Amino acid sequence: MLTERDGKFYLDDQEFQILSGSIHYFRTVPDHWEDRLMKLKALGLNTIETYVPWNLHEPKKGEFNFSGLANIEAFISLVKKLDLYMIVRPSPYICAEWEMGGFPAWLLKEREIVLRSSDPIYLKHVEDYFNVLLPKFKEHLYQNGGPIIAMQIENEYGAYGNDLNYLGFFKEQYAKHGLDTFMFTSDGPVFMEQGSLDDVTTTLNFGSRVSEAFNKLAEFKPNSPKMVAEFWIGWFDHWNGEHHTRDAHDAAEVFRDLMEIKSSVNFYMFHGGTNFGFMNGANHYDVYYPTITSYDYDALLTENGVITEKYKAIKKVLSEYIDVPEDYQSKIKTHEYGPVELTESVSLFDTLKDISKRVDHLVPLTMEELDHPYGYTLYRTRINRQGDLSFNTDAIQDRSYIYINGKYVATTYKNDQEKDKTLNFPNEINILEILVENMGRANYGEHLEDKKGIVKNIWLGEQYWFNWEMYLIDAETLPKDYIEKDNRFPKFYRGKFEVETIHDTFVNLDGFSKGNVFINGFNLGRYWQTAGPQKTLYLPGPLLKEGENEIIVLELEASNNNYIQLVDQPNLG
Repeated sequence: MLTERDGKFYLDDQEFQILSGSIHYFRTVPDHWEDRLMKLKALGLNTIETYVPWNLHEPKKGEFNFSGLANIEAFISLVKKLDLYMIVRPSPYICAEWEMGGFPAWLLKEREIVLRSSDPIYLKHVEDYFNVLLPKFKEHLYQNGGPIIAMQIENEYGAYGNDLNYLGFFKEQYAKHGLDTFMFTSDGPVFMEQGSLDDVTTTLNFGSRVSEAFNKLAEFKPNSPKMVAEFWIGWFDHWNGEHHTRDAHDAAEVFRDLMEIKSSVNFYMFHGGTNFGFMNGANHYDVYYPTITSYDYDALLTENGVITEKYKAIKKVLSEYIDVPEDYQSKIKTHEYGPVELTESVSLFDTLKDISKRVDHLVPLTMEELDHPYGYTLYRTRINRQGDLSFNTDAIQDRSYIYINGKYVATTYKNDQEKDKTLNFPNEINILEILVENMGRANYGEHLEDKKGIVKNIWLGEQYWFNWEMYLIDAETLPKDYIEKDNRFPKFYRGKFEVETIHDTFVNLDGFSKGNVFINGFNLGRYWQTAGPQKTLYLPGPLLKEGENEIIVLELEASNNNYIQLVDQPNLG
């Protein structure tokens, strides 16, 4: 087992330096797991670290998913097969720029719940989940012949709260399920005291200033082993922002500082991957910052797994301290398939009955209350007044398109500085429609309880409006009939193309505005060409098939193109 004493880690009583990289199995298609892990091993690392997202594994209360991208046991078995060690971070909260920090949105149906605390309502849900999840790890522990040498207690808790009884709950859960393994907490140096337990190893998360960070650890817990559990070598991007990069030489020199003091290290990220579907998170500070689809992170491997200059710089430094393996020759290639004509289109409003479920209620319900946590919801009601009516949009989360009597009239966004609008209702009886997009729940900080949709009744013309229809637009069900009568956006565009040999590629959406792309029914994620920085979506080859393939673009706003391009290079801005 992994242990620590006298400021050092030991594995089977032999001094051990953890050299690890973060790969999130749920951000990489399973057919590519081995490629990414082999590149990690070829760098000279001995360990792989991953989070475990609750919302992927229990998308609805009591309904569990451990297949496909969620097949964590298959991933662990592959780690073992490749003779690597593993660190698992199964906290119910993971942050990770992932939707709601990994929490399932159905938790927000509990009106009195207190997340990340000893609140019994919250802990009962965690325990129910852990009763299914944690037993899966027991056979994969190192002492049972598996690769898992350590597990984390919660995640950066010092940056959130100070309920140490809550942290103790995780030790009890691990013991209950026979997970007798090395345990640790991780926090930034500023917050580590609030997020640590006396009898559990404290590790740090940072990207620079090595001596300063470990001096603080030594003051707090003298003679602690040195480990940076998240060595931030890049950063994530948000819509309407710039693509972040970090100089390879700078990252390598900080890594050299870590090697000089024989610190253990986990590169965050070794390989970032992709926020497929609607699973990107968001940060909410002065304003709301939704994360883009790509989680490239300027990591050691690109989003599509290409070795970077930063990887090479890190390997050069590492080679000065240990014997490093030969480079791994990947068989995965990218390919430019060229233009794909989108020959059919249909308005979302023409296909609403086929792709949505209708719910009627006195007042608008949030997406969480509707058991429809992701994507889009259309809210509809009758307005029996005529003329200009004042309207405050603060009830709408996050972005919406407003229609009156079937005509588009306005777009609203969570970040709008001016929330007050005036809407004109031309008739004595009018139909008001509000199509709302959840652009990602906050994954960090004080806004974790980030409800989506229309979160309170609409105050319009100095009064409330009752009796609403709500259409839950299920992005897992795509239109089959493309018979267009209504010319309004959003619109679905469909095209088909032939593939002889399967390779990775990228979807270039020049001429489109904002929406989602589906390949053979799989939701690749969001695009937002008019905001950036990301301009292409990564399409992993295993999602294609030899022969005919179908691509569907859900365009929310406007398009002046009837084709997309499948190109061989990404454009992240």
